[in-house]
Amino acid sequence: MTIPDTRAEPASFRDPANRVFHRDGHVLRGLDERAARDYRALAGAEFFRTLLAAGKVCGTEPVGPLPDAPWATVLRHERISFVSHPYEWSFGMLRDAALLHLEILREAVTAGFTLKDGSAYNVQWRGVEPVFIDVGSFEPAREGEPWAGYRQFCQTLLYPLLLQAHLGVDFQPWLRSRVDGIEAEQLRPLFRGLRRLLPGVPTHLHLHAAMQRRHATATTTDVRDQLRAAGYSRELTLATVRGLTRLVDRLDRPAPDSHWVDYQRTCGYSADDRAAKERFVEAALTAGPRPALLLDLGANDGRYARLAARHADQVVAVEQDPVVVDGLYRRLRADRQRRVLPLVMDLADPSPGGGWRGVERASFADRAAADVVLALAVVHHLAIGRNVPLPEVVDCLVGLTRPGGRIVVEFVHPADPMADRLLANKPAGLFPDYRPEVFARLLADRCRIERRLDLPCGTRTLYLGVVGG
Repeated sequence: MTIPDTRAEPASFRDPANRVFHRDGHVLRGLDERAARDYRALAGAEFFRTLLAAGKVCGTEPVGPLPDAPWATVLRHERISFVSHPYEWSFGMLRDAALLHLEILREAVTAGFTLKDGSAYNVQWRGVEPVFIDVGSFEPAREGEPWAGYRQFCQTLLYPLLLQAHLGVDFQPWLRSRVDGIEAEQLRPLFRGLRRLLPGVPTHLHLHAAMQRRHATATTTDVRDQLRAAGYSRELTLATVRGLTRLVDRLDRPAPDSHWVDYQRTCGYSADDRAAKERFVEAALTAGPRPALLLDLGANDGRYARLAARHADQVVAVEQDPVVVDGLYRRLRADRQRRVLPLVMDLADPSPGGGWRGVERASFADRAAADVVLALAVVHHLAIGRNVPLPEVVDCLVGLTRPGGRIVVEFVHPADPMADRLLANKPAGLFPDYRPEVFARLLADRCRIERRLDLPCGTRTLYLGVVGG
């Protein structure tokens, strides 16, 4: 049934007992009769109130039933400023999301509840603080039944962590290619020989895969009945959760190896250039209303994302290099910076729509209607490094900005050492239109240029434009 003036959340359809939808700027969750009973029990549980008070579960309150909604009751959740996907997270982010999930499960099981799911998508972020969002996943535990979300947890959280921690393979492309995560049978061939003995692999990969093969033709009910008859108990679930917590907490990525880790020392800016650039950016950020959402594209070590966080409610710092993003995430966590969300993403290949009908997981472009877009020292990497036509680069920046929003963009001239380095690897004459005057004209066609500054070096120009002006 369609509810008037509402928009159903495309990612919320797999559990028919509760659905998430949006109305008048609010995030609402409709519960059927059974789910409503489970929520009433949950709301009365001390562990749940403690998790809410600590901010580990998203803010939730009952507001219904609504007269025009086909639900027994309706909950209202806090709105997450920017929804991200696990394949956009760094290793440290995925690990902390897994640890939060296990902490919440441990508290729930101890109190006589469980989680129906174990998906990484049940976690979002307030800056760099993870928060569990799937309140509909809680239900009273039934004695003798295992944790139903174990397989999901392995596929979307544990296996990607094992892949990177033990083999040094970035997990992001694996998760992006399959919305349900990495299957045990996909990963097993990579963990043969001595690798079979690496932490977590014997039990949670090989034994788990063997059990899946053994019960391939059995129903879920059959498996539960067998476990109940074998004496499966809540204590065994808690032991599993404690073991997983110890395992995940000890996992770490291999030592960093990235050209961009030491960017501030190698980028070639003089002290005068850097000071002038920071003054321009800060003036641009305060030239209009305070941004609710700011995108820092090509954020690198987060220098300008941190500056922007002083003037914006939420900063999404996008950087291609997973090592650099992970380092930024760990520093932001240590500093308790709650306004910057670092994400791993290649701007020349941003996150597409995924999952069911391509809309279950929204594309980056569909999520990013920013009040301000920072594109500092990124245009030349797209236009020269990735052969993206300059008009397309400008269209991309404008397309990520809401009407009336601001763009702060830096154009690196062909004579600049960084641009010259990129051009040296390309055939001569391949980019005849990569010139300052061409870029200025393209930007002016799409924006109202309000400010311009040539940096002291003479080979870089900054612009402030207003979209739709």
